[in-house]
Amino acid sequence: MPLKSYGVLAGRAVDSRREGSTDSPHYQIHLVDQAGTSYRVAVNVESQQAPSELLYLADEDFRHPAAQALPQAAGGWTALPSRPGGAALDYIRGNLFDPAGMRVIPPDLPGVDNDLADKLDHYIQRAIADPAAIVYAFGERWGPESGTPDKVFGFRPGNGVHDIHMNQGNSRQFRGDDGVWQDGGVILHFPAESRWVAIFLAFQSQSWHTDDITGHTLPETPVRPGKGEEPVRILAALVNPAGPGPETVTLLNASPGPVDLAGWSLVDRQKNPFPLPAGPLASGGTLALAIGSPFELGDGGGAITLLDAVGLKVHGVSYTAAQARREGWTITF
Repeated sequence: MPLKSYGVLAGRAVDSRREGSTDSPHYQIHLVDQAGTSYRVAVNVESQQAPSELLYLADEDFRHPAAQALPQAAGGWTALPSRPGGAALDYIRGNLFDPAGMRVIPPDLPGVDNDLADKLDHYIQRAIADPAAIVYAFGERWGPESGTPDKVFGFRPGNGVHDIHMNQGNSRQFRGDDGVWQDGGVILHFPAESRWVAIFLAFQSQSWHTDDITGHTLPETPVRPGKGEEPVRILAALVNPAGPGPETVTLLNASPGPVDLAGWSLVDRQKNPFPLPAGPLASGGTLALAIGSPFELGDGGGAITLLDAVGLKVHGVSYTAAQARREGWTITF
């Protein structure tokens, strides 16, 4: 079954703690909301299951419709429905980032800027130093634990968020946590810089092909993120055409051989399909598709996902409302 209490915590970062080599090492963050309530955000830096190192990606210029749907700044805990179109995160269906960009990183090593705790600390210390910065932590809520002080920072009552990582495609041991549109992560907003920074974490044992209802691993062999492994990629999209012309999506075959697109499809953020024409796409070739209903490229931001003939995700992209406002301009990915 999915997480019992999924949502996002928004607050100011006031302290942090590195746990180092413990039975269950975390990077701990102390957040305070605008009402003065304290919370602890427990971020895994090591997996209980081999291989122990996590997959990590930090996007220092995060532009995605999910950021537009975030709740009030420093507003504390907000429960989120696990569905598309809002602030809920899904690493696979939301096209938040390209999994090929994730890197394996050790939890805690001697030296500077060479482990996951160092990477997290870099951004959290920036947020602590900036009084206007807001931290959004996505995951599962625990507490408040009446009469019990927090075990790390000592505030009362104990209260916080964990599962700050991908929460689907788990191995059999953790399969009970699977679900869709309930992934964890950390998004930081630095208003003075007009900048959003997003941090995403996953376990190497997790699958990147999961069922759309349960979030369980599909029977096919799990595919790990790999650099440049997508044979066909979404290259560009005309979201807001000038005049009555159609919306378009352009594909590129980046592989060394032709790819038969029979049975392939595009889906939008609401899972509306658009079937691709059957036939081979030559190596290095492009295909511009005039999009039709029910598939829709909304002007308020959206996502485009490419599925193969058996419904597995091949590639995905997203765009914001600001990108879509430029009439007649083609967005490149």
